[in-house]
Amino acid sequence: MCLAIPGRVVEILDEEDQLGQVDVGGVRRTVSLGLLDVADLRSLTGSWVLIHVGFAISQIDEDLALSTLRLLEQMGADYERELSEMSASAGE
Repeated sequence: MCLAIPGRVVEILDEEDQLGQVDVGGVRRTVSLGLLDVADLRSLTGSWVLIHVGFAISQIDEDLALSTLRLLEQMGADYERELSEMSASAGE
């Protein structure tokens, strides 16, 4: 099962390539921000996004992000597996 997981943008790494670092449950991962409709990538710092297969697919508000994270944590094994897969591929 593939999930879109909420994460908080902590840093813009490369504006030209539209890459940012996102924190998901304590795991930091470089993701593409190119699918988001924003004029200035730096404005995303601190924002919540939904991440799927290395791409931020939409920007969401904090309440939705936190409630989704709580739901995912309750789901248990699937959430832990997604975090593990993100951690294992963080060096890519």
